[in-house]
Amino acid sequence: MLSVRLDELFHTSRPGGRRWTNSEVAAEIKRAVPTLKVSGAYLSAIRTGKRTNPGPELVAALANFFGVSPAYFVDPAHARQADRQLAMLDELRQAGVRSIALRAVGLPAESLDAVAAVLDQIRKAQGLPPVEEKPEPHQPPDPSES
Repeated sequence: MLSVRLDELFHTSRPGGRRWTNSEVAAEIKRAVPTLKVSGAYLSAIRTGKRTNPGPELVAALANFFGVSPAYFVDPAHARQADRQLAMLDELRQAGVRSIALRAVGLPAESLDAVAAVLDQIRKAQGLPPVEEKPEPHQPPDPSES
C-alpha cells in the first residue's frame, strides 16, 4: 500500500505540470531534515515496492513534504479522502481554474452565484455536461478556533 500511495503523490502534487523526481524529493527532504538518510534511489525502491518498510522518520518526512498525514500511507479511509482532495487540486491546476478562483475571493454570495450561472451557460454552449456539486466531506471542528 505504501508504494502505491507514495507513487500517487509523485503524480498529483506538483504545481506547474511537472512531476517530482525521486532525487528532487530526496534533496528537499534532506534539506528539511538533514539527519535523515534518504536518496532518490531509495525512494525509487519504495515506490516500486522493492523496499517496503521505511522508518517512521522517513514516512513522517514524506508526509510533511507532500502535505498529507502520515496516516495517508497506512489508513485506507484517510488515503481515500486525501486522494479525492489531491485529485481535485490536480484538476484545478490542469484546468487553469486558479486565476478564476483568485478573482472570486471576497465576492458576496450573490455575485458568486452569478459567476457560477455564467460558467454553467458557457459549459452548456461548449457542449459540456453540467457540473454536479458534491458536498464537502465533513471536517471536524478545529479546536484552535474555539
